[in-house]
Parts: sequence; structure tokens; C-alpha cells
Amino acid sequence: MSLDTRSGLQADFDSLRPGDSTDQGATRRTALKAALGVGYAASTLPIAAQTAITTSAEGLKAGPVKFSVAGFDVPAYAAAPAGKTGLPVVLVVQEIFGVHEYIADTCRRFAKLGYLAIAPDLYARQGDARGYTEIPKLMADIVSKVPDAQVMADLDGALQYAAANGGDVSKAGITGFCWGGRVVWLYAATGKVKAGVAWYGRLVGQPTPLSPTHPVDIAAQLKAPVLGLYGGKDQGIPLDTVDKMKAALATGTPAAKASEFVVYPEAGHAFHADYRPSYVKEAADDGWKRAQAWFKAHGVA
Repeated sequence: MSLDTRSGLQADFDSLRPGDSTDQGATRRTALKAALGVGYAASTLPIAAQTAITTSAEGLKAGPVKFSVAGFDVPAYAAAPAGKTGLPVVLVVQEIFGVHEYIADTCRRFAKLGYLAIAPDLYARQGDARGYTEIPKLMADIVSKVPDAQVMADLDGALQYAAANGGDVSKAGITGFCWGGRVVWLYAATGKVKAGVAWYGRLVGQPTPLSPTHPVDIAAQLKAPVLGLYGGKDQGIPLDTVDKMKAALATGTPAAKASEFVVYPEAGHAFHADYRPSYVKEAADDGWKRAQAWFKAHGVA
């Protein structure tokens, strides 16, 4: 994994509490995973219990699902209002830690707003990120081995699942966090969604065989406008890369030119992650409101 690739993810790791890989932490991780069902990813614990949001599944059809892509059963978490069809769809793209409780809860939040939200496990072929306690090993064993082409195909599969299960994919959007924020920009260039919301996703990088392009490389080609939500104190995503992305967007398609950034000066990386010490409530709440308004303004409602 190149240093450039690592730098875009390192801020996600740096905001975790120290000591997450201790024996005591491992005991707590086991108990929490058992209690929560989906469970928090091992690398993210202990959670900040005083701020972690838990959204009830009452009134929802919510839980693990699977869909097939090229003969592989992709696991996912999906949530939607029970008994409803014709629902707008939101693809929810995981942090580097996989589809764990925070991502599942985000799906339920969207479902409470009337969406069919689905978060496919985009690492499933490479392994289960939730069980890792050592971040460098997670990066080496799984994150560095996930091809962008695989991710794009699995997101296509998630849309197909949604279409067959009560979703209206003519009203589809995508949102994602950190690792998933980068993916939002890439998927917005495919023409498969009407809008995207990228939370602190990396924008620049060196091409590799598995990641041949980065958001700045395809910015001018966007087919759906993206709202970028970023932290002014994010040590992993310098603000000059936001400026580079803005310049690239300004030369592009109408969707590229319609894309916008909001930078929260006092927020760092992962400010929406309510279960971690990086959480900044004011920025997270404002970003969530803006995300809803963005989707509605661009036909994802």
C-alpha cells in the first residue's frame, strides 16, 4: 500500500481511543458484538457510549440481507419502512471498518425518513473487517486488496436488490464516510444515482492497479452532483486537496459544476461518527440536515 493511500485513511485511525487492542478491550468488544447483533467493529472499541446514537427498528423492516454479484453472495444491511414500496433509495458506503453497528444505524436513520437504505459489505470477498483488532493488519489484509471495480459492481448489485425489494432506483442517491466518502465521488460518475453526499472522503492519490483513478481525476465527468462535507482540522485530508477538487469540478459537466463543499472549521476527521471521540455534534447535525436537503433538491426523495 502506497504512503499516499495510507495517508487518506490514517486520520480515520488516529481518531480512535488509545488501547483499543488490549485484552480488556477485546473482552468488551466480544460482549458488545453479542449484544448489538451487527456489532461495532473491533478496531473501533471502546465506544463513546455517552454520544453513540441508537435508532430503533420499530416500524422498519431492517436487518442483514444478501444479493448475488458475479456468483458471489454479497452480505449487506438494509432498512426500509415496513410494508412500503416505491421508496427512494440511498446506498450507504462503509467506513474502513466495514458494515458495523454505526453503518447499520445510519441505514435505520434513513429508513425513518422514508428511504430504503442499503449498506453492502464491500470487503466481503477479502474478509470480515469487523473482527480485526490491529489496524495495520486490517489495512494489509483487507483494505489494500479491495479493487475499485469490485466496489462499483457491488454497488450496482445493491441497486438491483433495492429495485427488487420496494425501492425506486430512479430516485437513488449515495452517501459514504471516509473510505466510503471517496467511493461516493467515484460512483457519482457512473450515472447510476441522482446525487451523492461524501463525508470526508479522500480526493487525491497516486494511481494503483486496484485504484487507477481518484475523485480529482474524474471530477469533471460527474453525472450526479455531490455535496462534500469536510473538516477544517482533518489531518488526513488537507484543505488544499479540497481546493484542487473544486478547481477540477469547475471545468466539468453540469453535475460537476453543481457540486458543493461545506468545510467545518472546528471539526476533524470522522466528525459524524457519534460512537467515537472524533464526533463533533454541531457539525454532524448540520451535515445530516444538509444531506437530507441535498437529496431532496436533486430528486432523491
